Amino acid sequence: MKPIILLAALAACLPLAGPAAAADEPRRPECIAPAAPGGGFDLTCKLAQSALVQSKLLKAPMRVTYMPGGVGAVAYNAVVAQRPSEAGTITAFSSGSLLNLAQGKFGRFDESAVKWLAGIGTSYGAIAVRADSPYQNLDDLVAAIKADPGKVVIGSGGTVGSQDWMQTALIARAAGIDPRTLRYVAMEGGGELATALLGGHIQVASSDIADSVPHIESGDMRILAVFSEERLPGETVASIPTAKEQGYDVIWPVIRGFYVGPKVSDDAYAWWKNAFDQLLVSDDFAKLREQRELYPFAMTGDELDAYVKQQVTRYKQLAQEFGLIQ
Repeated sequence: MKPIILLAALAACLPLAGPAAAADEPRRPECIAPAAPGGGFDLTCKLAQSALVQSKLLKAPMRVTYMPGGVGAVAYNAVVAQRPSEAGTITAFSSGSLLNLAQGKFGRFDESAVKWLAGIGTSYGAIAVRADSPYQNLDDLVAAIKADPGKVVIGSGGTVGSQDWMQTALIARAAGIDPRTLRYVAMEGGGELATALLGGHIQVASSDIADSVPHIESGDMRILAVFSEERLPGETVASIPTAKEQGYDVIWPVIRGFYVGPKVSDDAYAWWKNAFDQLLVSDDFAKLREQRELYPFAMTGDELDAYVKQQVTRYKQLAQEFGLIQ
């Protein structure tokens, strides 16, 4: 018995091995923003970056990297095919990502190819113009398009069928305009879109209210309409009319969140899920989210997975209505 007692005593005195004790926390946490800096994906990653460190859920700072291309397609394919088991890597997605998935724009991979992790907030689509634009409301814009569609250059994040395109297509349909007559310029993300608008290269930007707030506050940009049910709270945006109140029944929430690679271990996935579950009920996180003009939306794990698949089904139906898929 003595040797056994001695071994037990020694074991009790030994510290837990470092790697085993810290195995759940990612060693090199990274958030991929699948667009150029300055847009909604960047905002989403930086919100998580700030919140995870401020809450001390992550000891090491999380780096944000950029992987533009196809409004999320390049990043999605890279994560699934080349980095499927990276436990420390989360990638930002939005409703626009799901719309592109619904149309098969992410190549051979569909909505079941990744592990959906957390939805952390929502924004709303918006129609933006420069502060000196002659368009004061949606009726002004619609009248100009009807008079000469080729003279109104509309910038959107992504090509025909993208989320930004869909927002203006829905307005056009509500106004009796064929969306195919609209003059579009495709861009990669909200940062590039704002630069083009403020530089005078486009007259209108189909964007996201969260992306636009800094430019509204600087006085450079004006919002013709936000695609929310009701006017949004907040000093900067409370005066912006909805499309609905202007007679165009278009509502477009923009969910923002993260996914991980398909081969990330259950333990690693559980660590991230638990971290976001803690954040999403935190008052400190709510303040950080509000500072970025995002509104409450909290969903993780299986619940988010079911939501994503439901949304993709809905977007497929919408894409069929516009002749984007058969």
